[in-house]
Amino acid sequence: MNDEHFLQLALEQARSGLAEGGIPIGAVLVADDGTVLGAGRNRRLQDGSAIRHGETDALEAAGRLRASVYARSTMYTTLSPCHMCTGAVLLYKIPRLVLGENRNFLGAEDLLRDHGVEVVNLDSEECAAMMRAFIDQNPAVWNEDIGELDARSS
Repeated sequence: MNDEHFLQLALEQARSGLAEGGIPIGAVLVADDGTVLGAGRNRRLQDGSAIRHGETDALEAAGRLRASVYARSTMYTTLSPCHMCTGAVLLYKIPRLVLGENRNFLGAEDLLRDHGVEVVNLDSEECAAMMRAFIDQNPAVWNEDIGELDARSS
């Protein structure tokens, strides 16, 4: 098993979210032995949630874990993580984050690195194309998801 394999699992989550009418961002939390601890997708639209991003949904799916488990895990996500998801990675001291792309959104990668998290960008064309298509078709929903004001709000 390698990073590309686990990113594909995150992509499956993103595709499922898109098929449900949601934002196509997926994530999986994987232990150092290759065990998938939790998989999730952005469910803000589906659940009417303020905080169900891909990474937080994967953590929720993993359930309560010992700190030692998080400390030996990698978070895989299809998109560069926002500050909220970065905070969750830092809170649980997850030492490694692999992202699919950061062309469409550059999250708090520097904050992660500043706190010793290894950040790997696989620069996946599939992740970038899926996200770009969604943003182009749903700019207001995307802006809401990342906390940006749209033209009607300003």
